[in-house]
Amino acid sequence: MRPSPASVGPASASTLAIALALASVYLVWGSTYLAIRFALEGGWPPLLMGGVRFLACGLVLLAVLRWRGMALPTPAQWRNAAFVGVLLLGVGNGLVCVAEQTVSSGMAAVAVASVPLWMALFAVLRGEHPRRVEWIGLGVGFVGVAWLNAGSSLSATPGGLVALLVAAIAWAYGSIWSRGRDLPSPFMSAAAQMLCGGAAMLVAGLAIGERFDGWPSVRGLWAVGYLASFGSLVGFSAYIWLLQHVRPALASSYAYVNPVIAVLLGIWLAGETFGARDLGAMAVVLSGVVAITLAKAKKPVPAPVAEADA
Repeated sequence: MRPSPASVGPASASTLAIALALASVYLVWGSTYLAIRFALEGGWPPLLMGGVRFLACGLVLLAVLRWRGMALPTPAQWRNAAFVGVLLLGVGNGLVCVAEQTVSSGMAAVAVASVPLWMALFAVLRGEHPRRVEWIGLGVGFVGVAWLNAGSSLSATPGGLVALLVAAIAWAYGSIWSRGRDLPSPFMSAAAQMLCGGAAMLVAGLAIGERFDGWPSVRGLWAVGYLASFGSLVGFSAYIWLLQHVRPALASSYAYVNPVIAVLLGIWLAGETFGARDLGAMAVVLSGVVAITLAKAKKPVPAPVAEADA
């Protein structure tokens, strides 16, 4: 089937629209790590929590889009959206939720900051070569992440570290794989991916024996409500839109800002402790984001149209 126009390559967008979308994934997603921690402490099993969150958001977004007259995805688009949704949400977000049972919210965000590096690697394998400034930004950002991670609590939780590493790789591969695929418009694509990823998380959670021991606490319910409304409806939809409008390095630069937001919120609201070394490393991380942003991301090299599903 011929890919839809929106899926053939990144479309043009205004600077304001790109700035607003980036602000959403920078600020909102930076706060979701702490919200996940509060949800887990409030009695939610990790995968069931994610499954309920994404299924509810996917249904709401799908209903709104259908009410506005948008057509449902084709069977091929559903298949592609399911593959991306399972990678990004089922594996990527799901393993972050699992890891935060033993890893602080700030350190989870720090580990996930390796996403842009993996995305750059997968983009190169697809024939998309980042510009020199983007490579510099990626390198500087990764140095900051490594500095922040050295000697952190992750070293004491190897299971959490492995979960976060796999989560970052799955998210990066799913993001790059989606470019140039036959997918519906960004918001319909986000709805389809949330439905498929959420269903996968529910099935996986039930399969490994996750159950509710009792009714979640009030703070746990508020945390999941925040994750559903802001983290999913606002943040994830903005990210899917960015994937179709800017270069991968800029779309993934949120992963360098999120640790800063997550660490600061963890210190403020959850009593997580970080030293001067951590703050210096975060400054290096932010400098990497600046380098990436300075690249002319509004004029990306079009991704090649896939001839067959991988």
